[in-house]
Amino acid sequence: MKAAVITKPGSTPVFADFDDPVPQADEDLIVVTASALSHVTKSRASGSHYNSPGHLPAVVGIDGVGRTEDGRRVYFVMPEEPFGGMAEKVTVGMRQCIPLPADVDDITAAAIAIPGMSSWAALKERAHLIAGENVLINGATGTSGRLAVQIAKYLGAKRVVATGRNLAALEQLKGIGADATIPLGQTPKELQAAFMEQFGGEGVDVVLDYLWGASAETLIIAAAKAGKDTVPIRFVQIGALSGGNITLPSAALRSSALVLMGSGIGSIPRKGLIGAITGVLQAVVPGKLKIQTEVVPLANVENAWNKNTGNPRLVFVVKQNL
Repeated sequence: MKAAVITKPGSTPVFADFDDPVPQADEDLIVVTASALSHVTKSRASGSHYNSPGHLPAVVGIDGVGRTEDGRRVYFVMPEEPFGGMAEKVTVGMRQCIPLPADVDDITAAAIAIPGMSSWAALKERAHLIAGENVLINGATGTSGRLAVQIAKYLGAKRVVATGRNLAALEQLKGIGADATIPLGQTPKELQAAFMEQFGGEGVDVVLDYLWGASAETLIIAAAKAGKDTVPIRFVQIGALSGGNITLPSAALRSSALVLMGSGIGSIPRKGLIGAITGVLQAVVPGKLKIQTEVVPLANVENAWNKNTGNPRLVFVVKQNL
């Protein structure tokens, strides 16, 4: 079969021949139609992700959409190495295949599942969001953040606050559910004051952090200073687009009820991740969830690989299956 194959960490995948997968007793053989390029897929291929493939060569892609041998249209996730979603075929455990709603097309399903899951799992599996609570999303102008705004509202958040550097993109978020926005391009003092204002009054119950770095440091300090005594603020760390490390004052934890946690592969069981993706796919139509996509033939993977994976979402399609 043809697939997007990586032979060494950090190299660009090439469209090449790869052995056909052979399904085991508990697996489905899937003819792939679409697979999206995500930050997780790119970091795993580079060898920098904590869940990167242990052996190469391997097919890249942690998920995709396709048809089973008996004609079912499914979304699949986390195939076993060395196989991946960016191929003509893949074998995946039956429990990792999710039937697609009839009114969700292949491209949308492939594009929305992983970025949508990041916030759905964080809100439901980690923060245990209760309808009527308030949510702050740090880094809301990318694909995952934009979906986080929409999903938080869909799951019952009373108030959603969004942060970001792109002022035009921040303004657009008000049309999809953001009740307030905070530009990150302020001085540290101004930014801390803006955060403290949000943690005062009705307060913030849950923080979803896609950035880490300096803005997360400021957020944590502001939450510790302005949060209500003994009322937990659940801070869920999802991504590290602004840096992998922060300086965390110990007093910020001792003087507040702040709860720090992560959300991702390893912190949530596979069953929970599958459940989160199922929730996202079923919410696409009733929740009017929107995602921008760009469709590229899988044969062009080498040229398209290093494109921006934010907005729009790059989706590779297997040409003969269209």
